[in-house]
Amino acid sequence: MNRAPKTLLVLALVGVVGMAFRVSWNAQRDVARTVGADATAALLYPFVVDGLMALALVATLVLSGRDKTFALRVLAGYTAASLVLNYVHGLVPALHGGGQRMQLADWAPANWVLVLLATSLPVGSIFFGSDLVAKVLHHRAILITDQDETAEMTINRLGSDLHESAPETPPEVTELPAPESAEATPAVAPEPTAEPVAEAEPVKSAEPVSLRPVAAVESTPRRATGRVPEAARTPRPTRTPDELLAEARSVTAEWSADRLTAEAIRRAVRTSSSNGRLLREALKAERSAGVAA
Repeated sequence: MNRAPKTLLVLALVGVVGMAFRVSWNAQRDVARTVGADATAALLYPFVVDGLMALALVATLVLSGRDKTFALRVLAGYTAASLVLNYVHGLVPALHGGGQRMQLADWAPANWVLVLLATSLPVGSIFFGSDLVAKVLHHRAILITDQDETAEMTINRLGSDLHESAPETPPEVTELPAPESAEATPAVAPEPTAEPVAEAEPVKSAEPVSLRPVAAVESTPRRATGRVPEAARTPRPTRTPDELLAEARSVTAEWSADRLTAEAIRRAVRTSSSNGRLLREALKAERSAGVAA
């Protein structure tokens, strides 16, 4: 819902409550004078009853759980009391205008109950009003604490994920041992023959004979195995969690709540999808804490 309809709805509610308060004003003022209140006290008496009703209504919208149930009971009780006072004011025409002491009912027990009700409402307003305000303030403090803890947990998770995703130091590549030369290989002695063989004269060649081993077949070059050395890699700066959060906060400062998504944040700060989700939760928690403050 846009802000304009909300503003109109709140203004309409204030107008209806104000008119209802004015209609109930005369009845509660005249009843207050009848039970012994002076002119100033009778003038302030409607604020005691209807004012606490408005306070209980606001507390009902803020609180939750048992505290909300308590606020609803206070609202229902004071609404019923205001209804009784207006009903008695309508039944007894002599109350109109006030200014004189008289019985609110012909039957004595009913008169005692009505006088007790009218005189106890101010005391109840002090007690219930103070309790409702204390509950609202305590509930607000709990919400702010929970939001701060949620933001801190999100930042901690973001930092742990960034440390886990940091590249590991590649192991050092060890050089393979060089193949042994042919000269180190022991020569096998020929077996003696049964008959003596005349020694052959050595054949002299024009070119000297090389004693180096000849490779049989040239194989294709092998691919390097293992990790690439750190010196051969392109250096990439590693951002800390605080730097990443500060950059995301700066980039999304003018963004609306609908635009604040994990994918948009990931593209803006150029990070992973998991970090984008964590940054989104951290930024939403900060905005909620700022609105609550």
